[in-house]
Parts: sequence; C-alpha cells; structure tokens
Amino acid sequence: MTLKGRNFLTLKDYTPEEITYLIDLAEELKEKKKQGAIHDSLVGKNIVLIFEKTSTRTRCSFEVAAHDLGMHVTYLDPSVSQFGGKESVADTARVLGRMYDGIEYRGFGQEKVEELAKYAGVPVWNGLTNEFHPTQMIADMLTIRENFGKLEGLKFVYMGDARYNMGNSLMVTCAKLGMNFVACTNKKYFPANELVEYCIDIASETGATITLTEDITEATTDADVIYTDVWVSMGEPEAVWEERIHDLLPYQVNAKAFEKAKETAIFMHCLPAYHDLNTKVGQEVYKKFGLTEMEVTNEVFEGPRSVVFDEAENRMHSIKAIMKATLSD
Repeated sequence: MTLKGRNFLTLKDYTPEEITYLIDLAEELKEKKKQGAIHDSLVGKNIVLIFEKTSTRTRCSFEVAAHDLGMHVTYLDPSVSQFGGKESVADTARVLGRMYDGIEYRGFGQEKVEELAKYAGVPVWNGLTNEFHPTQMIADMLTIRENFGKLEGLKFVYMGDARYNMGNSLMVTCAKLGMNFVACTNKKYFPANELVEYCIDIASETGATITLTEDITEATTDADVIYTDVWVSMGEPEAVWEERIHDLLPYQVNAKAFEKAKETAIFMHCLPAYHDLNTKVGQEVYKKFGLTEMEVTNEVFEGPRSVVFDEAENRMHSIKAIMKATLSD
C-alpha cells in the first residue's frame, strides 16, 4: 500500500484498510525503536511544524519521530511566524511547500489545515484542530490493539464533551474499524447530527454501532474502553467552566463508571488531564468550585486500568508512521 503524497487531515479521508496499515506500520516502527534498529529512511528531507496551539506530546512526537527518520525540523509558533497575520494561509502554504517536504499544523479551525493542504503541494498533517485530531487516533488504536489483540467488535465509551475534536475523531475511527462507539454525556454535548449520520452510514458497512446516551449504566455495561478528555478545550474562555462542570460532573470517569465494565476494561485519556491539584488549572478550579478532580479521578488515572502513558508514548510511533507513509516512495 502506498500513501505517498497524501494529506492527513481527518480519518474521514482514509479507508479502514489504510487506517489499519498505519496502525501496523506504527507497531513495526515501535518495535524497531525498542530494538535500537536504525530506521532513518527519510534522510535529507525537511519538515515544518506550525503551532497556533501549544503542545507537549504533539511537538515532541513530531520532532523525535522526524529525527529518528533522519529528517530536519523547523518549529514555528505564532510569535515567530506571519502565518494568518501578515501573510495569508494560502501564501504561507505556497512558500513553505517550496522549502519543505511536509507541513504539520496544530491550531483552531479545520478550514486552516484544509487551506494549507490545498495550496502547499506537499503532505500536510493535522496535529489538532477544533474539529479533528487524526494523529491521536492512530496512537489510540495502536494502544487498544496492544491490550486486546484486536479492534473490531470492542465496545468503546467516550464520556464528557463529545462535540469537538476527540469525540468527533473517535466516533469516525470506531465506525471505520468496526468498533461499537458510545458517546455518554449530557445531550447538549452529543456530536453534531451530520457527523453522526455519516458515521452511522459507515458503521452499516463495517459492522460497527453508534450510540448516543445520557445513561451511564447503559453506556458502561460490558465496556472494553472508557475514554475521556478535558471538559474545556484550548482557547475557550474561562467563563464556560461553571456550565461544563455543572453539566458534565455526572459523567466524570471514576471507580463507579467501571463497575459494569468488563474486568479487562482499560482507561484512556489523550492528556493533559486534570486528575489532581498539581496543575495551575487544577488549583484554580479547586479555589472556584471546590473540586480536587475534574474529568477523571486520580484513583482511575493512576490505577491499574490506566494506559494513558502507553497511549502518550504511542503518539510518537504513530506520527512516525504517518510521516513515513506519506513521504516514502
């Protein structure tokens, strides 16, 4: 299978077979990394990382993966780039596309990464937008397969705000790979109807199911995976915290959420997580609302079901696979 020259903007653009190929390649490259085997097949290539939203895992994953593959990396943040300010997205794309072999974008609206891809002439990778987070999906699916040996037929439960990049991307990915996706949340936070209908159509071909429910018992019974994310996305005003806490606290992932799940069920989170008071945000929330834990309790986050740090590591292996697949002959 060849994916050379392809953009990686959303998994809506990829077939189940192509997604599985990327998971397989990530697994292969992870094994090479563990063995200390040199795999610098992209020596001489250069990539640029455009970050309008800061990140730990995404930046480090792209940089380490690129170096392992033999590539050079340029990092641009808003303070050192004219991107979207003095220079349009289209013009920036046409300039960078003549200098670099690939472009990563992490920022706000999906329309920006789509415009980059339209004009760049080289592969563009979506490191996160408000709507989708496709590189995280390959890491997540690799992590799940490492734990269960399969993906098809597993029950995947997402608890919390399912309207944005993580809920959207996980629903699309589960539909593509034949997994049973459940969004468990207040109905105000269900994914958009248009995307739900798209996923239901895909699911009818793959054997997956799509369920939206406010019933925690229904959602978590026989779950294989319980997943959550922060309740307030990057860039959103602080004023939304009170509303989100009120609406989503019943859907916190805690020990009770796992009572009906399978004994082998795992907990996942794309990080960062507000599971204690060891962050500035956590301390501010505690002062204002009296909560010591947010979307997940520390008991679950630090418990034996948690695979969040395996998942975080797999970001690097999966991003390496995506770059190698789209840049290699």
